[in-house]
Amino acid sequence: MFAAHARGASNRLAPFVLAFFFILLSLPASKAAYAFGFEEVAARARALAAKPYDPGPGLPKALQNLTYDQYRDIRFKPDRQYWRGAHLPFELAFFHLGWHFDRPVKLYEVAGGDVRPIRFDPRDFDYGANRIDTAKLGAVGFAGFRVHYAINTPKYKDEVLVFLGASYFRALGKGQVYGLSARGLAVDTALASGEEFPRFTTFWIERPAPGAKTLTLYALLDSKRVTGAYRFVLRPGVSTAMQVKARIFLREPVGKLGLAPLTSMFFFGANQHGTGDDYRPEVHDSDGLSLHAGNGEWLWRALVNPKRLLVTSFATTNPRGFGLMQRERRFDHYEDLEARYDNRPSAWVEPEGSWGKGRVELVEIPTPDETNDNIVAYWVPDREPAPGKPFDFAYRLLWEGEQQTHPPHAWVAQTLRGRGYTPKPDDSIGFIVDFEGPALKRLPANAVPESVVSADANGQVVESVTERNPVTGGVRLALRVRRIDKDKPVELRAALRQGDRTLSETWSYILPPG
Repeated sequence: MFAAHARGASNRLAPFVLAFFFILLSLPASKAAYAFGFEEVAARARALAAKPYDPGPGLPKALQNLTYDQYRDIRFKPDRQYWRGAHLPFELAFFHLGWHFDRPVKLYEVAGGDVRPIRFDPRDFDYGANRIDTAKLGAVGFAGFRVHYAINTPKYKDEVLVFLGASYFRALGKGQVYGLSARGLAVDTALASGEEFPRFTTFWIERPAPGAKTLTLYALLDSKRVTGAYRFVLRPGVSTAMQVKARIFLREPVGKLGLAPLTSMFFFGANQHGTGDDYRPEVHDSDGLSLHAGNGEWLWRALVNPKRLLVTSFATTNPRGFGLMQRERRFDHYEDLEARYDNRPSAWVEPEGSWGKGRVELVEIPTPDETNDNIVAYWVPDREPAPGKPFDFAYRLLWEGEQQTHPPHAWVAQTLRGRGYTPKPDDSIGFIVDFEGPALKRLPANAVPESVVSADANGQVVESVTERNPVTGGVRLALRVRRIDKDKPVELRAALRQGDRTLSETWSYILPPG
């Protein structure tokens, strides 16, 4: 009886259920009963990968041929920042098209089930001395955007994240100034065929709640051979953190995929002296590559500015982390009041899930000055996805200052090149490597650990001496090496050991040819 009654009720309700269903279908996509999220963007990336690449529209005539100074004179008005009137913890500001930024990105706000476009309005910009007829710009769109959040003082919302150009983005933690950049993806970096630069074409930014500590945004990636969907969850702080989830699709095979790429600058430093008339002791955004390998080993590779392209790699399985780091934090090592290289962030990548077999690759490119980014690091998986098939990966990205990720036992504090006073000079090359860390401070006062030093077939270790450093509480390694063939590089490795116990990370160094 009950079953018969239920069936009857179901039959009576059926027309109303169908009517409601068709009403839902008739609503715009932004009103339909679903929550916009990563899978929505991934579906778009998959569909895009099945179509030929379309680079989209270029610059309108009014914005063509702007010089660097003319472009810099176009500024977003601070009082027009998005969400300012709502008194939310995050605010958005936008970059104008022009100069090298010649492809527009589409921006949307996601709020309460709605997906609303963020529209370009020339009244939001101050054009300075430029004579641009804004009436002819139309709905030209934006070059990118930046996120503001009160990170240093509650009285002011600082700039904490920027997306501008291709798939580049930069973020800041407390007390930091912009330095190195990250990217969504690197394709064919340092290959003779030339590098392909995928770009984020569309962003969806979730409207934050009044007390939100995080900001979530989604991005659609596109290029000639690759599409992708990305989700970024930003958490500003002393070290600003970003949770990154990505799914990429290949239109066709590529030569090399670089995941979680980082891009930085190394002009000269303590291990490679400047050649010009420069009062500054060091000029760099990063001074080394740090790697925590899948087998637990920690490795430090000091960066160089080579005379010709230098590509090295470190094979491992399921890496625990890698990053381009600015370990030297003392102002007197830079003496630059404008650039403040001592406050540039380090960027540390922590893979999530199983990344399998592959390698961390480091690319070092010659640069004549500090205006060019010449350092790139990324993860290259051994197996490339087949065209059209989804390839997922995720990681946590930390923008760090004084509180940096490093080994728990001991690490390389600095690498110095040179030999000081030498009564009888020879053709050897001298290095000083300073190690610091709790494992060294715990040693008895009279204990001096031994160094384990090696060189490849093109190098000969002439001398290796360790001594305690009473200034830092660490250990100093003095090393002399002779190169056999000057036209070939030399690879060096060194670590500290006491008995059968390794005390420090491994110092790894490439002495470039010439």
